[in-house]
Parts: sequence; structure tokens; C-alpha cells
Amino acid sequence: MGTLGSLLRTLRPDQWIKNLVLFAGLIFAGGLTDPELIGLAISGFIVFCMLSGAVYVINDMVDLESDRKHPEKRIRPLASGELSMALAATVAVGAAAGGLAWAYSIHMTFGHVSLGYLLLNVLYSLILRRMVILDVMSIAIGFVLRAAASVEVLRVAAPDTELSPWLLICTFFLALFLGLGKRRAESISLGGDAGGHRAALDHYPIVFVDGLIGIVTASTVISYSIYTIWPGTVQKIGSADLVYTIPFVVYGLFRYLFLVLAGDGGAKPSKALTSDTHLAIAVVLWVGVVICVLYSS
Repeated sequence: MGTLGSLLRTLRPDQWIKNLVLFAGLIFAGGLTDPELIGLAISGFIVFCMLSGAVYVINDMVDLESDRKHPEKRIRPLASGELSMALAATVAVGAAAGGLAWAYSIHMTFGHVSLGYLLLNVLYSLILRRMVILDVMSIAIGFVLRAAASVEVLRVAAPDTELSPWLLICTFFLALFLGLGKRRAESISLGGDAGGHRAALDHYPIVFVDGLIGIVTASTVISYSIYTIWPGTVQKIGSADLVYTIPFVVYGLFRYLFLVLAGDGGAKPSKALTSDTHLAIAVVLWVGVVICVLYSS
């Protein structure tokens, strides 16, 4: 049970909440009442949990020495010696191969997007995370690929499902927003030793990050607002009522900014989403209103 528990911790199921993006296509395509589409979305979610789990294991293998010096990461199974490198490598290969095989069995294009996601994240673990700006952009593109996959996984049952460019744009800016908030929180919590744990942090002075956060926050709000009133959106859902979801988006962004600027709440976005009641309620209300608008029009 000890080894199994260590493996599970290394796969980081607490981070799989990010893969809920795989349900975006289902929701916006109006498929919540279609059992077949729901099943496909769930399969896509599991595939990306397998792939992201493999990526987390690879990341821990690459970061082994630096994690041992980190005040929190040193207790991770690989860094602490609870888990062997050989077993970790076997699990990573197995999860990646199994996830890709499942993805291609669902739909060829979904498989291609899944492969792109895996390759991008492996490249991130090996190279891109050390490159300022590109590290955060790589994370954002990973979320864009998740959003694209949420549509592609449905094509086997709904070939006419369209990939909205607005879904990709909003996802990109939101992921940039969260990524920059995380970089800011990491720089503050690690202090002068930040670069020793993540090389790119040496190139993220707080004033620079704050400037980027301001730009990306505005871009996120504006792009989502335009999406809600865009003629194509209004025509597709038969209503302009998505505009009423804007306040929830604005509050959620501002609440996360508050967590980032007032403390270290931005260091783990997924944890902030589940631990901060105000942020969680804003997200739940946004999802609820979106569903009401989409399925009552």
C-alpha cells in the first residue's frame, strides 16, 4: 500500500482538476442531455488524466535534485526516496502509452491533439520551463490543447461539432493569467533562492510580472465579453444572455488576484479553486448560469 500510495501521489490526482476543461466542448455544444456525448467527454477526461499524470512523473524525475532542496517538494515520493526511478519511469511510460492508445481509439484527430499535448509538456519539462515568458505560454497552450480536445473527442458521435476560436482565445488568456499569478507567488514564497528551484524565476521581477498580469487580466475580460455578444455566439445559442455571466468571470478573476497579491494563494491555482470558498462559489455560479442560458434558449 505504501508503494501504491507513493505512485498515486506522484501522479498528482489533486491536479487533475485542470482536465475538467475536457467538458467545455460538451457543455457549449449542448450535449449534457446526450448520454453518448457525456460518455465521450468522460473518456477524454480520463485520457488527459493519464497523460498529465505521466507528465507529472516525468517532471519529478527531471527535477529530482532541485526538489530535494525545495522546502515543500522535498517530501515528494521520488525526492524523498520513497519511490524508485525505475518504477516511476515504468509508470510514466505505461500511463502515456495507455492514454495515447485510448485517445486514438476514440478518434484520430483527438489522438493527434492528445499526442501534441504530451509532447508539449515533455518539452516543457526538459527545456521550455527554463525559458522566461515561453514557460508560461507553454502552460497556456497546454490548456488550449485541452479545450481543443474537448471538442475533438465528441466528433465520433457529433462530426458537425465546431471548434470555436473564442473558446481557444479565452482559454489561452485565462491560463496565462493563472500561470503568471503562480509565477508571482512562487517568486515571493521562495525569495532570493527562487532561481535555484526554477531557473526562469530569476527573470521574473515582481514589477514585470505585475505588469503582465494587468495586461492579461484585461485581455481575459475583454475577450470573454466579446465572445458573449459575438454574432456567431448569439446565433448559435439563440440568445445574447451569456452576457449575464460576465460579472461572475470578473469577480473570479479579481478574487484570484486578491489571493495572489494578499498572500501566496496563487502558488497552486487548483488548490485555490477548491480551498477558497468565494472563488469556488463564483465558478459554480458561472457554470450554473452558462448551463441555464445554453439549455433554456
